[in-house]
Amino acid sequence: MTTIKVRDIVNSLTKKGFVQSEGDHTHLIFWCNGKKTQIRTKVSHGGSEVDDYLINLMSIQINLEKKQFVDMVNCPFTLEDYLKELRSKGLTFE
Repeated sequence: MTTIKVRDIVNSLTKKGFVQSEGDHTHLIFWCNGKKTQIRTKVSHGGSEVDDYLINLMSIQINLEKKQFVDMVNCPFTLEDYLKELRSKGLTFE
């Protein structure tokens, strides 16, 4: 079973175009070319780690496969890789 620390997810995604906002949870919203997109996910304030189930849900929310999401957090999957993947799914933000 895979687990990832919440702080690692937040740090990695904010380095790759997501903007953090606080509310009932920590919301992460993807911005591209200075514009807010509809791509978003969130993590709870209460936990220090995200389990396998939530990793899968978060990956779906940001239009990635689970392995790609884990790679994005662990850094082999760059912002350029992410944009390329989004384009391959017909999502563009120009």
